[in-house]
Amino acid sequence: MPDELPSELQDTLSAAGYAKVLVELQPAATPGPAAAATAAVASAAVLESALAQYFIVPGEQQIASLAVAARALSGRRTARATGRAQPPPVRVFPKLGIALGYVSPTTVASLRADARVRRVHLAPQPRLIRPVAVRAAKPRVTPTWGIKRLKIPQLWSQGIKGKGVRVAHLDTGVDASHPALKNAIAVFAQFDLLGNQVPNATPSDSGEHGTHTAGTIVGRSGTKGAFGMAPEAELASAMVIEGGQVIDRIVGGMEWALNQNVRILSMSLGLPGFTTAFEAAINGLRRNNVLPVIAVGNEFAMSSRSPGNYDTVLSIGAMNRNDEVADFSSSQTFDRPVDPLVPDIVAPGVGVLSCVPNRGFAEMDGTSMATPHVAGLAALLASAKPDASAADLEAAILASCTRPGTMPQARANRGVPDATAALAHLTGGAEAALVA
Repeated sequence: MPDELPSELQDTLSAAGYAKVLVELQPAATPGPAAAATAAVASAAVLESALAQYFIVPGEQQIASLAVAARALSGRRTARATGRAQPPPVRVFPKLGIALGYVSPTTVASLRADARVRRVHLAPQPRLIRPVAVRAAKPRVTPTWGIKRLKIPQLWSQGIKGKGVRVAHLDTGVDASHPALKNAIAVFAQFDLLGNQVPNATPSDSGEHGTHTAGTIVGRSGTKGAFGMAPEAELASAMVIEGGQVIDRIVGGMEWALNQNVRILSMSLGLPGFTTAFEAAINGLRRNNVLPVIAVGNEFAMSSRSPGNYDTVLSIGAMNRNDEVADFSSSQTFDRPVDPLVPDIVAPGVGVLSCVPNRGFAEMDGTSMATPHVAGLAALLASAKPDASAADLEAAILASCTRPGTMPQARANRGVPDATAALAHLTGGAEAALVA
């Protein structure tokens, strides 16, 4: 372990006297993906106990205030909380292979020297990638322009609609009572402002973003619209953002999702700029054979967000119906030998119709709207070939892409995926016949 602390961690410790850290654990410290769930839980408890000596609980009054807000937002009317009233000194997420907690200037050196620790990062505080525009809309029974552009009806005509596939959806939650999402939410979790999972939480959306992105992935076809890419797939949906201990909530959602037999993770959030702090979590998803499909950001060219700018995720930008990259869609080149340009691909992200809470519908613009299109495509491919790995799904989508002449490579990279070509790449068969 190097003697010098990362500068951003040192600055935070100097200014506040403590810092929240994301700890990448050595692979031997936690069970591998094949280990039984009970062994993983037991290992996490043992590791939390062993590592607790390096962590502190700062700002007791601040945490108490956050706990009150967390209980209020999760519907608890009394001061007594169910389960943990405040977070433990350290949380261990065994499948992801990471730990989270607060350290002081005097404990961080010992933590970094522990043989079970690989790296220590300043914990990032990601934010939702909010739509750049929202417009009320009415549902249509015909498929949306985005679904047609990606040639999804050609897969539907073969009976490929996502059956048997579960997609992780980490967002603002979801309104499962919406008619377009009937029987689409297999399981739901809410992580409160302290990062604790709320017991027996019922599906809900703290905004509109989560319901809208959920609809694009798994919206059921019918009189209430045809905007769901994989209308027979299911979601494991978690409310993880925004507010409070955001990184605890997101990482908790990732760990939870890995216990729900998901194949794909759709996430439209991140930290502006580049940080390596998410790498351990993304690597944990990959080790567990889950494909991370992440929005690149809405901050225009020469920008991107982490983890959407990693070479280990399928990074998604936005396009409009004229085959142009949306002006707001982020893009950036990095000095690295593998996959230096982000996003990897672009997908429909302007004028995207989907559902919103309270039985409503809206059109939204953003890379957040493009990302669930690709997650839905991955779900269709996974249902067509259940034994396909995350790497197989990713390779098929990337190989299917073409870049229209209206899209500069620096903005669109590989271009736009084609569902029929992706299916052919995945299965080794001929490209699916076009249907009107």
